[in-house]
Amino acid sequence: MPTDDAVRVALLLERSESLTSIQDAVRRCASGFGYDRFVLFSASASLDELVDRIYWVEGDWFGDGKAVDAKTYVRRCPVTRHILDIGEAFFWTKTLDQEGEHYRIVRKPQGPGIHGLQVPIFGPLGLEGAMSLGGEKIDASPAARLSAGLVATSAFLAARRLIEMPDRETPRVLSGRESEILAWTAAGWRQADIAATLGLSNRTVENHLRKARQRLGVATTAEAIRVAIRNGFIKG
Repeated sequence: MPTDDAVRVALLLERSESLTSIQDAVRRCASGFGYDRFVLFSASASLDELVDRIYWVEGDWFGDGKAVDAKTYVRRCPVTRHILDIGEAFFWTKTLDQEGEHYRIVRKPQGPGIHGLQVPIFGPLGLEGAMSLGGEKIDASPAARLSAGLVATSAFLAARRLIEMPDRETPRVLSGRESEILAWTAAGWRQADIAATLGLSNRTVENHLRKARQRLGVATTAEAIRVAIRNGFIKG
């Protein structure tokens, strides 16, 4: 697929009104670069597993011919942990032998195995999401990498807009503890560190974050932070 089409697809994604239309547009474009496996998710550096919410997971990610669900992907794929270490889009390769699965970060994928491109999306709050694309024979040229990165970023922004945008009415005010924990999360503190500082359990910290999400009418902590900053509940 000509790389110039990536801009056209990005514009199409910007106008998408359903997750299905986003998926269709990404499939059509990415297949031209050899990708047939997709994972799209929101993320936060404050979470132990980084992954906040998976919007879309599709394809034979683990080479067993089976579709994979969100929990299985998060548990079995170690590539996500490299997002913060590298800070930009990167290629990876996975091979399988008698000892199990082996993942490597590579400059240019080649040879047998499943190869892929991990595209992190950063914003005012730091890491906000990522998309991973995979396939057995992918185009790893610089032009293809940049084109796939543009489409992946556009897909994330479109999916987040559709899935996580709260109602336009003013959110309910947060409690003092909810604001405090949300502000520390926005500053990059991990839940375990917040719990230790406040003398709370990890479960209690997560409960406060869950209540904050409910009050703000959003599905993820990252979106709760954005809404809280926008409404002056916490400082950006």
